[in-house]
Amino acid sequence: MGEGRKPEWMENETEHTTSSILSGKGHSTGEFKQKRKPSRPVMSVEQLTEGVLRQDRATLARAITLIESQAAKHYEVAQQLLQRVLPHTGSSIRIGISGVPGAGKSTFIEAFGLYLCEKGYKVAVLAVDPSSSVSGGSILGDKTRMEQLSRHPNAFIRPSPSGGTLGGVHRKTRETMLLCEAAGFDVILIETVGVGQSEIIVRSMVDFFLLLVLTGAGDELQGMKKGIMEIADAILVNKADGSNLPLAKKTKEEYNQLLHFLQPATKGWETRAYTCSALTGDGIEDVWKVIQRFVESTKESNVFFERRKEQAIEWMYTMIHDRLHTTFFQHPRIQELLPDAEQSVKEGTDTVTSVVDRLFSAFTDS
Repeated sequence: MGEGRKPEWMENETEHTTSSILSGKGHSTGEFKQKRKPSRPVMSVEQLTEGVLRQDRATLARAITLIESQAAKHYEVAQQLLQRVLPHTGSSIRIGISGVPGAGKSTFIEAFGLYLCEKGYKVAVLAVDPSSSVSGGSILGDKTRMEQLSRHPNAFIRPSPSGGTLGGVHRKTRETMLLCEAAGFDVILIETVGVGQSEIIVRSMVDFFLLLVLTGAGDELQGMKKGIMEIADAILVNKADGSNLPLAKKTKEEYNQLLHFLQPATKGWETRAYTCSALTGDGIEDVWKVIQRFVESTKESNVFFERRKEQAIEWMYTMIHDRLHTTFFQHPRIQELLPDAEQSVKEGTDTVTSVVDRLFSAFTDS
């Protein structure tokens, strides 16, 4: 990516540009012109497939926009594209990264990503933000602070897909990951944005899950959800530099003591805590060595491959659930009956179970 060029995640970012990208339309200065003559033709499935496999960045960005589109016609083309590139996926290392507020996640991702890029790896950074399914917006805040990484020729950064249901965000992120793998990316970093459900979603699509924490673990150990620690393959105490270094080392030991009492997230692997400084770069190389040992160990034991199979099955059921949810609530008869159903539940004239039974009867009978 040349100096002065926008990173891919900043391009084609608004809602109305989904169709414009697919048809080759761009932005005018100040105002988008609907009737502007396309500067690029619509790309066929064959052209998109060829461009992605050729590792063409512009084609990859257009393919991801196609995946993220909520238009039915784009969905069909996107699935054809995914089917064609599927044999070329699966060779990357998928790493999930989460962090407590203030742990320096963005700084770490940039430092870690740059380290990998300089080592010759191609790195894609994706985001999972469940709140975007509510707000309808995509998250750019953290990405704007990764300016150096976003301009590296070996890096590709994409914000969380916007709109749709939580399951929809899950699907779009997983399919974007597959496209990035087909485009030759060696390492996929999937970061969580926000708190709660995003960590569980990311865990279900990655090989290795890294949790960033702050120094001074005392109160934090009590307040952190046990479930989040149980899904981590490593805990990283960031900001281990300067006068903060002794406290960071103490925090690392406190986490290691606690981890003895928790079930490891991955069979045959011992989850441990480490220190690093994204600011100085100390410990960044060690993090990569830990991940490499993890991949080597789990591949030898076949746990790596079994987890991926289980994740594919879990993804299938997630998509079934999401499809049923969408189909049910978009059904005309259900939309007609829901207001009265809500009213009868609010007033207490019917039990919730009886109302749900009536709705499902109307759904299955029509």
